[in-house]
Amino acid sequence: MSNDQSSSNPAAKLWGGRFSEATDAFVERFTASVTFDQRMALEDIQGSLAHAQMLSEVGVLSSDEFQQIAGGLQDIAAEIEAGQFPWEVALEDVHMNIEARLTDRIGATGKKLHTGRSRNDQVATDIRLWLRNRIDRIAAELTRLQSGLVELAEREADTIMPGFTHLQSAQPVTFGHHLLAWNEMLQRDFERLRDCRVRVNRSPLGAAALAGTSYPIDRARTAELLGFDAPTENSLDSVSDRDFAIEFCAFAALLLTHLSRASEELVLWTSSQFDFIDLPDRFCTGSSIMPQKKNPDVPELVRGKTGRVNGHLVALLTLMKSQPLAYNKDNQEDKEPLYDAADTALDCLRAFADMVPALKPKKDNMYTAAAKGFSTATDLADYLVRKGVAFRDAHEIVGQSVSFAIEQDRDLAELSLAQLQQFSDQIGEDVFAVLTLEGSVAARDHTGGTAPNQVRAACARAKELIAAR
Repeated sequence: MSNDQSSSNPAAKLWGGRFSEATDAFVERFTASVTFDQRMALEDIQGSLAHAQMLSEVGVLSSDEFQQIAGGLQDIAAEIEAGQFPWEVALEDVHMNIEARLTDRIGATGKKLHTGRSRNDQVATDIRLWLRNRIDRIAAELTRLQSGLVELAEREADTIMPGFTHLQSAQPVTFGHHLLAWNEMLQRDFERLRDCRVRVNRSPLGAAALAGTSYPIDRARTAELLGFDAPTENSLDSVSDRDFAIEFCAFAALLLTHLSRASEELVLWTSSQFDFIDLPDRFCTGSSIMPQKKNPDVPELVRGKTGRVNGHLVALLTLMKSQPLAYNKDNQEDKEPLYDAADTALDCLRAFADMVPALKPKKDNMYTAAAKGFSTATDLADYLVRKGVAFRDAHEIVGQSVSFAIEQDRDLAELSLAQLQQFSDQIGEDVFAVLTLEGSVAARDHTGGTAPNQVRAACARAKELIAAR
């Protein structure tokens, strides 16, 4: 026993009938979850209303009893929404707090609500209802971000910028094409989220503690009332499954990883070394000591928050890795990581959905940067191949040309025809068309390519996918 005083009479607990001494006060606080699971209160009431209606329909509750319970639960929901509900740690969790309050309000009839169910299937149902709601909100913000991203990409389909590998100048692309790469990541995220929702949307209600119930319940009816696609199949798995929470956190970790990659590029692009874009002041902060600073705090924070979401995924995987069937108290630890992963994903999406459409490219700076680093060298090699030169020979010729241009402190496009022809007599006057940035970008005129007309076509396809949701 700890130094804390024991809590009140065990008979006061809704489960206290078999206990001869009160719960230690520290243990009571240690095992309670009401401080965080109360955010599922409205989902708990939603599940209880469906359960009570089903019990009424199968004759376990009378019509009058159901009306009393439903009225009491609706009044409690109003109390919660008004911030007037008296939460008590002694009642352990959101479920017991609401059930005790119901009994206070309507008397002995309130004690009948828990007929045919357990806190095990109750909490499993609440989490799914709560997560389904958050998934729908996240999907809406993800759609808003993608819509703004694609609109910006379409406007910037002709804006030339350098494309990088190893963060070295590689080949010219367009800003619109680059933004569509972000959109492809987000499209996969949306598909994962939609797929995750399918497995979230199963009803465990009626599995009771672990083995179902002897009452004549109708699980299909409660699933229907709660908007689930179907009841879960196995009572043991129903109460102990948290795959759906892990799957959601895996989605969130990938989403944040993608937003973090975009954030890193935004941080680079706003630096004076790149100076590719202007980020509106409302998404930045200043320095307490350096008056000239304009810090890209929003993308930096999104980049930083990725670590916590990745951590939540690992936490849930570790939580579940060695649990025997069925429900264990360990599973109380599933909620805070899940809540925070959902909150963080939603907040980061909102920040990006507000910020991305407001990005302003500095087109001249992008163009100047794209002209550096011999970014049309591959185009020269492709030109030689079209003239009948084997690719490996063309690669060698262009490498020699680049080495010469470095010595001359010039770009390939700035060399004379005679200077280029010393490396291959296959090079003609028409070479300069492929050495321009515009010619290089336009030449990749295929699905997924950088040609502005292909970028616009990709935007149109992306818009169709978004509109079809």
